[in-house]
Amino acid sequence: MSEYGYIPESPEQSFGNNKGIFNPKDIYDLTRADKYTNYGQLELIETQTVDDSDFQTQGYGYPSVRFSNNGGSSFISANYQYAYWDTAENTVYEGRSTSADTIRLGVNQYQNMNGYVYLYNLLDSSKHSFTTNQSSNVGGNNVSKDVSFGSGVYPSAEVHNAIRFRVNNNNKIGALKVSLYGIKEYS
Repeated sequence: MSEYGYIPESPEQSFGNNKGIFNPKDIYDLTRADKYTNYGQLELIETQTVDDSDFQTQGYGYPSVRFSNNGGSSFISANYQYAYWDTAENTVYEGRSTSADTIRLGVNQYQNMNGYVYLYNLLDSSKHSFTTNQSSNVGGNNVSKDVSFGSGVYPSAEVHNAIRFRVNNNNKIGALKVSLYGIKEYS
């Protein structure tokens, strides 16, 4: 039998034109060769890490995000809207704002926190920029497990070409790692 389940020979494989019966190894090989059709595939854009630094934050102890419309020279600090639901130390909370200085992304952080944020329409000048997020962390008493999910918007149709993640508290952060992924584009 030939490659990709064809007898006696397999056709040329290309993105958007896959034919055959594929086993996991076939899919792996075609994906590595960038020939397997896999719409919605994530692609790493950049990872930034802050390790044991004097990175100072201000405010309440939750992660948040701001957008920039000038390449990061300054960041918008008004008119964000968000809503979230979280459990913090085994109590359920809901929050919302229609005039915030940032988009809130999670619960008040105490210890280790992990989560994800999806960003939508940032480079589309005809649409509002949106976020959705989910996170979990260890609570302040080092026992409770807290979770949060929510969504936010900057309600102005414009290009946002830089983002800044923040944690609003008065303590130093030991380590922070943020990876930015995009949806892979195919020609």
